[in-house]
Amino acid sequence: MNSTSTSENPFYAADKRVLFLLLCALTLLLLYIKKAFIENETAAFEFLQDRPEGTVLQIISGLQYLSIPLIYLWKFTVIGFVLWVGCFMFGYRITYSQCWGIVMAAEFVFLIPELIKIGWFMFVDTDPDYFSIRGFYPLSLIHFFDYTSMDKRWAYPLRALNVFEIVYWFALANGVHYFARKEKRIVWWIVACGYILIFLLWLVFYVIVYK
Repeated sequence: MNSTSTSENPFYAADKRVLFLLLCALTLLLLYIKKAFIENETAAFEFLQDRPEGTVLQIISGLQYLSIPLIYLWKFTVIGFVLWVGCFMFGYRITYSQCWGIVMAAEFVFLIPELIKIGWFMFVDTDPDYFSIRGFYPLSLIHFFDYTSMDKRWAYPLRALNVFEIVYWFALANGVHYFARKEKRIVWWIVACGYILIFLLWLVFYVIVYK
């Protein structure tokens, strides 16, 4: 049955190493464009550029580039395991490797808001300040609040609750269904109990412990 589904949707069944390298390369490219043409052009960055604080910012930026593969590996390992446990509990015979691949394929969804953000600040709001960049996330709840005056503990949760996160849930559900070929209702129970519940609990935990 899995061999039949492979021919129908090659994306979920693509070579994991190739897909991982492609994802890392695209993420690195978007991060470089965002930093070089948007963040580094702000007045705050230009002011700090020749100061000790500017050197610290450059070091942090360099670490961001190097950390991308590590962050992805950690994220896919954890969420893939959660998804695999959910599949196992509901009697779905999906391997951990397949769940890992599903999570990695779904991650491409989050490249879309980065593209939108780059396009917005390069062609619409062409002279943003630091707070405008930090507070911008396309189609998220943070746009209903003033980022400069709000309690910063709410910034990350409000950015995380966005339309693309919901699209990500659909991508996970479609991935599980792609390999299991069983009832979609049960697939959504797996994603809801496995990933969505943990995601929402993490946001609550973040708000509670933030200092």
